[in-house]
Amino acid sequence: MNLVGYAFPWDVVGDDAALARLLEWRPDRVALAVTYHGARLPTPLHPTHRILEIPHSAFYLPVRDEAWAGRALRPEPATWLDSPPRTLEMARDLRREGLDVDAWVVLCHVDPLDARGAPFRVRNAFGDLYSHALCPAWPEVREYAATLVEEILAAGAFSGLVLEAAGTVGVEHGALHDKVEFANWSDTDLALLSLCFCDACSELLHSRGINPTELAARVREGVGRGGAHLGDVVGHDLERLRHHRLDLVSSLLRTCLEVVSGVDGPCRVSVHASGDPWATGSFVPLEKGGLVNELDVVVASGWSDAKRTEQIDAARRLRETGLLGAYLRLDRGWPGGSVAQALRDLRDAGVGELHLYHSGLWTDAHWRLAHEIAREARSLS
Repeated sequence: MNLVGYAFPWDVVGDDAALARLLEWRPDRVALAVTYHGARLPTPLHPTHRILEIPHSAFYLPVRDEAWAGRALRPEPATWLDSPPRTLEMARDLRREGLDVDAWVVLCHVDPLDARGAPFRVRNAFGDLYSHALCPAWPEVREYAATLVEEILAAGAFSGLVLEAAGTVGVEHGALHDKVEFANWSDTDLALLSLCFCDACSELLHSRGINPTELAARVREGVGRGGAHLGDVVGHDLERLRHHRLDLVSSLLRTCLEVVSGVDGPCRVSVHASGDPWATGSFVPLEKGGLVNELDVVVASGWSDAKRTEQIDAARRLRETGLLGAYLRLDRGWPGGSVAQALRDLRDAGVGELHLYHSGLWTDAHWRLAHEIAREARSLS
């Protein structure tokens, strides 16, 4: 069973021991954040601070004017750091020690979107704009994603990509100090509030025979109706709407894969994905066959204790062969009791790779658990 450890380039800023902890743990691969959104993070083992605030999304490689000139969208540099991030140096240090390094790329969760990004935001049926979410229906957003991938691969320090938020980011994936949970919205409400009605999406919906104005009215009426099923709200448009959502993800991923295909040498592509066509967060919906079979790894969410088995099973059914990963976090304990039994259960569910988030957030106890997981995973390989 393979082991992928997630890390941020700023983990090593001011902490000489951070890289040593990763190397001592020795996962098979490290997914190193190259683009990431704003966050407020605990840093339990850092020698000088315990809280780190990241004010905005940033690209943790050089933002070259010659690559982004004329683009409608361009990433921000990490202006909150006192010195440029050591992303490439960290990747090369890890590779010199025999670890593969993937560039972890958050594509459509971008905060805050400035005036350049404002026209390309997700807009729900009520007209609310999601300040943190780019809609991939726009060619400009797909061009932005392709340029990110081009710049990352041109750096020559990475042997793969981990793509997150490769589709329409919905209402549930937070912005600012998020209080959405207090509404107690159902899964149907979350799916409805995550449908995009920006101008590009409205045009695509119309081309599918869906009247976006009428659909938006049905969505507004349907939100908050409790146990209503999605089909009860959107009616005869359900299947066409499902295909619309899946096509948005496929078009964005296809754009990225075309860039990868033009690069010499192997480049492993992993995608945080869901078998639920109405998935609303950073795990994007995919459908069986076609593009999903071109991905090296499909990574299912294992964060929720209540939904872990369901989410992994749905992702496993997307394709008959190919590597399935499970994205897990250590701060919520370990699923199923003992580590050995939990890993056997995950293996029996079809999981061949563990994606563990995220080493910079771990306490000493989490590191001990991570080492135990590594020992047990290797015994199953």
